[in-house]
Amino acid sequence: MYKVFVNDKPLFLTNEVAKETDFQLFLLESVDIEQLIVKMFNNKINKAYLYYPDEKEILKKVKEKIPVKKAGGGLVYNKNGDVLFIFRNGKWDLPKGGCDKGEEIEDCSIREVEEETGVKGLKITKKLQKTYHVFKRNGEYRLKITHWFEMTTDFEDKLTPQKEEGIKKAVWLKPEDVQEALKNSYENIKLLFEEENENSIKI
Repeated sequence: MYKVFVNDKPLFLTNEVAKETDFQLFLLESVDIEQLIVKMFNNKINKAYLYYPDEKEILKKVKEKIPVKKAGGGLVYNKNGDVLFIFRNGKWDLPKGGCDKGEEIEDCSIREVEEETGVKGLKITKKLQKTYHVFKRNGEYRLKITHWFEMTTDFEDKLTPQKEEGIKKAVWLKPEDVQEALKNSYENIKLLFEEENENSIKI
């Protein structure tokens, strides 16, 4: 199952029909996906399931109905274990951005983190999950698929938020401050920290 966020509301892509009552179920083959997205953006639907019988094909079918934008981003730690956050559009976020044509996803992720925060000397330590969300650009809805990587750096100089991208702050947050920041963040960013916590428990 995939979880796509539309205006921070979950749209589940599934090949199973669960016995629940608090969501609306749509058939992927016949749904007008733009109408569904508009309803979710306008708070008329808070949670929905898109059903397609073949789980391996489900994302491909969605991509046929809505243009896709590929992006890369980083969950970055410094040597003190602090986490790199940006503040944009009134919310805490992680640095990320769209890939250039032909650019490798790892290179894109490092470049975007550097551009948005001014950090240098990034090393990728592991690949994290992808996140999915729908956004509107030039009157058209698109599905952004963001590839996330855990990164480390010894960078200690001043961070420089990329003002032209609307970033007001780029800061290192101490581990104990991260949970507070996540209260004013996006659902797909919270997913990354859930994954990190699960991994740390396993260790």
